[in-house]
Amino acid sequence: MACDVSSRSTVGEVALLFLKLGVVGFGGPAAHIAMMRDEVVRRRGWLTDGEFLDLLGATNLIPGPNSTEMAIHLGLRRAGVPGLLAGGLGFILPAFAIVSALAWAYVEYGSRPQADWLLYGVKPVVIVIVVQALVGLARTALRRAETALLAAGGLGLYLAGANEIAVLFAGGAVLVALRLGQRLAAPSGPFGSWWPAAAGATALASQAGMTPFSYSTLFLTFLKIGSVLYGSGYVLLAFLRADLVERLGWLTERQLLDAVAVGQVTPGPVFTTATFIGYVLGGWWGTVVATVGIFLPSFVFVAASHPLIPRLRSSALASAFLDGVNAVAVALMAGVTFQLGSDALVDPLTVAIAAGAAAAATLWRPNSAWLVVAGGAAGFLARGVF
Repeated sequence: MACDVSSRSTVGEVALLFLKLGVVGFGGPAAHIAMMRDEVVRRRGWLTDGEFLDLLGATNLIPGPNSTEMAIHLGLRRAGVPGLLAGGLGFILPAFAIVSALAWAYVEYGSRPQADWLLYGVKPVVIVIVVQALVGLARTALRRAETALLAAGGLGLYLAGANEIAVLFAGGAVLVALRLGQRLAAPSGPFGSWWPAAAGATALASQAGMTPFSYSTLFLTFLKIGSVLYGSGYVLLAFLRADLVERLGWLTERQLLDAVAVGQVTPGPVFTTATFIGYVLGGWWGTVVATVGIFLPSFVFVAASHPLIPRLRSSALASAFLDGVNAVAVALMAGVTFQLGSDALVDPLTVAIAAGAAAAATLWRPNSAWLVVAGGAAGFLARGVF
């Protein structure tokens, strides 16, 4: 059935929003999620903070890049299946184009393009954007003493070096146990009906020495990684090293580190590291094959899990689990922000940039994209010119 004018308009709105976020989305998943919250909750009112947190909690329960999956969830929520594609592709394509161009320059000229001046000004602004989002999300996620205590415990465990995925699931399990203790006389529905199936993929056959390059092996390698990977960019680095350096022998350690660095200094999802590697190994077709492989599972997992979110809230146990995951997710965002702050606020000028961004955000509440642009301009004036 053809979409009516209103439906096409809504899909276009989703596509334009996430294309913009894909262009200005520096700073990693925490910053991306903060920007999305600013756009869809505060500025557009597409959903409430509570609904936003439920979607965020759902992304934490499935493998893949959280911020990309949030874009897919939000697009699906706003405009159905066309919105799912518009949100996800809109967020991914700008980074795909930028990283592909950088990969071409890397192969042609043998060096990694530098963007120190840009990141110098953008990083302090990103910290301010994330803190602003954290305050809003914490008001919703930590309304009760039990969730506040759970978040504090999760933050402590994360800073002590505990695995973030284990902390998330432990937070949900602890809150379920607490709620069960409060409702001993109120049996709930079966837990297994909503529990997400564990992602799995058949490991590619291990071969001694270097494996001859093929597009099919490239696709299956990144499809596997996208299907099973939980955690941060550092976890992605571990997967890439195990498969592409040690098992297949396609990359050197230096090439892998250069690929990860480019994925981190460009806007949009860090998983576009796969795009860079795809070009290095297989040219322009390699960029497409690797990018589709690593992101395809996210579209499938979101489409499968999105209809279950209302059912999570209708079950007492499932709702408790999601509340616990949401509380710990906010705590993990706070922990990441604390760690990033030491890298972003390195001298009096970066502190001044952060203070200026905080003042502007408080007084005028501008679109977060403008704050990022202003931070990049300040970095250019400080490092690029002088």
